[in-house]
Amino acid sequence: MQLEVIRAAETWQQAGAYYVRIQGMAKQHGITLRREFDEHDTPDTKYIVLTDADFPVATCRFYPLSDAAAMIGRVVVLPEYRGKGLGSRVIAEAEAWLAEMGYTVTVVESRVTAVGFYEKLGYAVTDETVIHGETFDCIRMEKQAAPAGSSAVFPVHE
Repeated sequence: MQLEVIRAAETWQQAGAYYVRIQGMAKQHGITLRREFDEHDTPDTKYIVLTDADFPVATCRFYPLSDAAAMIGRVVVLPEYRGKGLGSRVIAEAEAWLAEMGYTVTVVESRVTAVGFYEKLGYAVTDETVIHGETFDCIRMEKQAAPAGSSAVFPVHE
């Protein structure tokens, strides 16, 4: 693979994120465009896009919840690229960008079936309440930034 990380700031870069979300999530799970693209998809929303030879293959978005915390969501990897560590990579890239911006807490609303994936990345369930969405049931998880001087900004638990 010829991976490149894009911190999507321009429309054409954001289009890569949208493409991955449509192909890798919306189409696969029968999610309408109106439901997939919500109030958090704005020109100011931050997106990470991973490309393989200039073709978008993985993405996530994030947006602030407070001065200290941000939500990472819409983590999607194209089906043919799954199982290659790209989900972990896209989240790590988002966490690095968030740390540069001064955030100390990252939050995800994990699908119930993906809780173990996020736990391996250092996230912990903060509330056992299941959030019943239109498509998926989710659980809220959080991760604290590593202390200053640590080699990892948001530590990963192996």
